[in-house]
Amino acid sequence: MTKFGLSYDDILLIPKYSDVISRSHIDLKTRITKNFKIKLPIISANMDTITEFEMANKLYEFGGLGIIHRFCSIDEEVEIIKKLSEKGNKILAASIGVSGEYKNRLEALVDAGANIICIDIAHGHHKLMAETIRYCKQYKVDIIAGNIATSDAAKFLCENKVDAVKVGIGPGSICTTRINTGFGVPQITAIENVYEVTKKFDVPIIADGGIKNSGDVAKALALGAESVMIGALFSGCKETPGTIHKEGNFPNYRLYKQYRGSASLESKFERGEKEKNIEGVSTTINYKGPVKYVVKNIEDGLRSAFSYAGAKNISEYCKSVKYIQNIEI
Repeated sequence: MTKFGLSYDDILLIPKYSDVISRSHIDLKTRITKNFKIKLPIISANMDTITEFEMANKLYEFGGLGIIHRFCSIDEEVEIIKKLSEKGNKILAASIGVSGEYKNRLEALVDAGANIICIDIAHGHHKLMAETIRYCKQYKVDIIAGNIATSDAAKFLCENKVDAVKVGIGPGSICTTRINTGFGVPQITAIENVYEVTKKFDVPIIADGGIKNSGDVAKALALGAESVMIGALFSGCKETPGTIHKEGNFPNYRLYKQYRGSASLESKFERGEKEKNIEGVSTTINYKGPVKYVVKNIEDGLRSAFSYAGAKNISEYCKSVKYIQNIEI
C-alpha cells in the first residue's frame, strides 16, 4: 500500500477572514509541557553546538526556552542549571539519556533545581524510554519524551504519562537517520499523526527538526504543535557554544562557527564514544551575530501568520487554519 507523507515545503496555509487590527495584540504564549508556559513558542535544540548557558539564558529573556544538552559531564550540566537559576530563570530544562549514568545525572539535575527533564533519544518508541519515564516519575519534574513520529508512539508515551512529546525522526538539516537507515516520517505528516493522539491526552507537542524559516514555524503550530525546537536557524549565533573562527584576510574574510549533529562522527569522537551508529554530520555556519535577530524574525513572521489566519492566540490559530498541498500526487 502506498501512503504519501508531507513535509513543510509540501503545503501552504490558506488565508482566512481576519479581524486582527494590530499584530501587537496577538498572544504567542504557549505550553511547553502540561505545567509550564513560555511567552514565545521557541525552544533551542538540546545539541552541544546550540544550547548551553548563554543560549538558554538569552532565550529565557526573550520569552522562549533553551534545553541544556546531555553531551557533557554531569557536573558541567548541573553547573549550567545552577547558573541559570542564579540569573533568575524560573524554567530550568535539562536532558538525560536512557542508559549508562542517566539515574545519577537525573538526581544531580533535580538537586540543582531542574524542573523539566527531557529524555532525549533518537527513537522514543522504545522499551528503555518507558523504563526511564517510570524512574523519572518519582521526582517532581515535568517530562518531555522523544523523538517520535507516529500515532502508536504517541499513544505509548501518553499512556506512560509524559508531560510533552518531541516529534521528528530525521527532518533536521544535519541528521542522516533517513539516509543511513531508511526510516522516518515527513514532518507535517508526523505532527498530524501524533496530534490525533496527544490532543485526547492533552499533551503538548514540540515539533523538532526541519525548521528553515518562520513560515515553517507557522505551519507546525497550525498542525497541532504548541512549540518548535530549532537547531539550524540558531546555529552560528553569538550565544551558541564554540569558538568564532576566521578564514581569510580583510576585506575578503569569513567568520564561522561549527554546527554538528549529536550523533555525528565528530561529536561521538570528542565524547570518547565508539565510532558507530553515525546518524549526523558536522558542518560550518557563517557567523550570524546575536540570536535576538533570529528570534525577532520568527516572532514577526508568526504575528503576521496569525493575522492571515484571523487568530489572536495559538489555540484559535490551530483550530482555524487549514492547508493546501502545493505538490502533485
